[in-house]
Amino acid sequence: MKAKATDYLVYDEATGTYSENPEQRVRDDVEKHHWLHVLKIVIKDWRLYLMLIPMILIFLFWRYFPMYELLGCFKNNETASKVADQLFVGFYHFKRLLFTTGGSELSLTFWQAFRNTFVISFYGLCFGFPMPIILALFFNEIKSNVMRSIYQVLTYLPKFMSTVVMTSLITLLLQARQTGATEADPGVVSRLLAAIGLISQETADAGLLFDPKYFRAIYEISGIWETAGYDSIVFFAAVIAVSPTSYEAAQIDGAGKMAQMRYVVLPSILSTIVIMLITRIGSLLNVGYEKVLLLYDSRTYATADVISTFSQRLGLENGDTAIASAAEMMNNIIGMLLVIGANTIAKKASNVSLY
Repeated sequence: MKAKATDYLVYDEATGTYSENPEQRVRDDVEKHHWLHVLKIVIKDWRLYLMLIPMILIFLFWRYFPMYELLGCFKNNETASKVADQLFVGFYHFKRLLFTTGGSELSLTFWQAFRNTFVISFYGLCFGFPMPIILALFFNEIKSNVMRSIYQVLTYLPKFMSTVVMTSLITLLLQARQTGATEADPGVVSRLLAAIGLISQETADAGLLFDPKYFRAIYEISGIWETAGYDSIVFFAAVIAVSPTSYEAAQIDGAGKMAQMRYVVLPSILSTIVIMLITRIGSLLNVGYEKVLLLYDSRTYATADVISTFSQRLGLENGDTAIASAAEMMNNIIGMLLVIGANTIAKKASNVSLY
């Protein structure tokens, strides 16, 4: 559609002349001085933009610049040269990783790590995701502000403990400590579980961390203890934003506490739950390798080895950085697809989505 002069000019019937539209004059002035206006805003709020610089640098050096090294997934790294000088080999490393004929040890180890990553993350989604919501609902029912603050601080504290301290504490509670040539001290939790009959005394003496079938449970329970309180902050903020009139209307209708949670609170915070669930699904395969690396042992590889630790062993210990990068890229691509899929399903099911 072609623009006409009358779209920008106003015709004066008395004089028979055209003049510039006042609204168009304002729009032209705004467009002409747009960057000057932006500069004034930056100068006015320069302190905020100054605080933004460290975050930009962190993203540049730890998120964007390392992307260049992903080219190593498609190049031959047998020679000690820069990625730019290496020979392009296409998807050769991905084929070695995924589709090696005869099921080589590399391929089998990768699929074992992938299965462990998915299972551990899925357990965390099923058991770890609801716990912050439950905590937020319980905090909302505590009438005393002092007691609520105490309970919240107690549940937040484990989040501020370093991973090394957390894993050291778990090890002291569970793992056996050799006190002599034949004697062993199982640890207080292992002794308690053995005393009530949940595990055998032999398992307690050997240490729960050395038994592959208990590693996932240990990882998930310690993860819930560490993060549930801190993650409840978002849900608690959504809960306290619910209008008191909604509670009063429910009480008039005869709803008790559980009915109020079910029919008032949960529907009111549903959008927050959906958004947090989508982001949690997006990181479904991103199991923090630091905690696994500090807890696992060669005897627990069958259930403890995840893609991150698999890549760490190949890249740092074996020097095969191309395969390690290919494994991490596969992990990230699958995570991206999970985000897109979860967002699409959420948009169709509840009309709530990230984008």
